[in-house]
Amino acid sequence: MENLNFIIGKNLQILRKKRKLTQAELAEKLNYSDKAVSKWEKGESLPPIEVFYKLSQFYEVSLDSIVGEEKIKPREIEAVDMKRRYLHITLLSVLAVWLVALVLFVFLRIFTKSIYPMCFAWAVPVSLIVGIVFDAIWNKCKGLFWFLSFLVWSLLLCLAVQLFKFNIWDILTFGVPLQIGIIIWSRMVKK
Repeated sequence: MENLNFIIGKNLQILRKKRKLTQAELAEKLNYSDKAVSKWEKGESLPPIEVFYKLSQFYEVSLDSIVGEEKIKPREIEAVDMKRRYLHITLLSVLAVWLVALVLFVFLRIFTKSIYPMCFAWAVPVSLIVGIVFDAIWNKCKGLFWFLSFLVWSLLLCLAVQLFKFNIWDILTFGVPLQIGIIIWSRMVKK
């Protein structure tokens, strides 16, 4: 029994420290004294079963992970892992866009004997479109305002550079009403 008390105490201490709480702060949340929390963490005593349940809810872990020797992995840590995985997938997708631009650049240079650096310029708005798609899927459009703003301006800059015969300012002036529209739309969506 003493070994189990020690395991439970160690798990409770790990969970508390991951939440960056002191024993006194945790005790206050549970309506217990900090001395009781200290005894639980040292393995000198065990909390009542209701407290085990409260702790599992508070730390968002199963009761098994508190009383067992399995590695503790709270749901919030799993969520951080998923966000990191989403970021990696998004970055790999953007990297794929730039790889396609590089391949296109090399093929055009080999077969047409001309240098076409606009492949890289057009990769910027395509990368932003990829960002918009993944932001909509995984982040519920949290960064949509910024993605749309950069998309509008990068598309207009690409068009201005691609179509040299036009004045760059004639094309960029289209960005002002589009940006105003994005600002108004984003404020409507927030409310």
